[in-house]
Amino acid sequence: MDIIVSKDLKKKFKLKHGQQVNNNGVISNEIEVLDGFDLKIKKGEFLVLVGPSGSGKSVFLDIVGGLSAPTSGVVYLDDKVIEAPSAKTGYVFQQYALFPWRTALSNIEFGLESRGVPPEERVQTARELLAIFGLSDFEDRFPYQLSGGMQQRVAIARALATKPEVLLMDEPFAALDAQTREILQNELIRIWEGTDTTVIFVTHSIDEAVFLADRVAVVTARPGQVKDIIEIDLPRPRDGDVRSSNEFAANRHKVWDALKAEVNKAQQDWKLAPGFAG
Repeated sequence: MDIIVSKDLKKKFKLKHGQQVNNNGVISNEIEVLDGFDLKIKKGEFLVLVGPSGSGKSVFLDIVGGLSAPTSGVVYLDDKVIEAPSAKTGYVFQQYALFPWRTALSNIEFGLESRGVPPEERVQTARELLAIFGLSDFEDRFPYQLSGGMQQRVAIARALATKPEVLLMDEPFAALDAQTREILQNELIRIWEGTDTTVIFVTHSIDEAVFLADRVAVVTARPGQVKDIIEIDLPRPRDGDVRSSNEFAANRHKVWDALKAEVNKAQQDWKLAPGFAG
């Protein structure tokens, strides 16, 4: 069963005065980010989007999350057109986006609090998630008192607290060091495998995509379209040892083989036209 369906999705942004960009050889003050982005995402699957920078992966997440409207086309969540943020959806951003005046515990409580969940139930849920992420001893710490990895654990726990049907994750581990990143990948997989949550995850790391995904959607250079869907044939449950297997290497090669031409194209296409600043 498909929980997310995107049909002929297109998105353009107007540039600031004096800015121009090259759209397939045409100089314009509008940038085409998505053009015919078609994708079906199965309920309960872990789908990863990979593609060159600027190919519209994060824009697609914003549209699914109801944070941005398409220029044309449509995205459905449970057969209903997405027109605004939904209680069925959680979002984890690349930046930790925690409230600095709230402790780890109260940050996780926030979504439950906004939905009117009683205080005792909120605290119980938040403490259970802190325990799952190994943060029970840090519930009274403020974000500035936590490492980057700890802050992102809290951000993920906050998103999971409301038990979303769909979890959107926009390069959530990109700012972390390699060791912390691998630990959090392992924790995310372990927690997700015990749920029926659908995850849509954006990354530039092919290794991360292969380790996490049921399927990898390869996105073209701007304007973004889905070029290929690659089934990752690695057994679950997965642990870190799978990264050193021949099967992992074979799947990695399949993803890179589909992606490399788009990366090369993006390097050419992102030569900005005269007058474009930023």
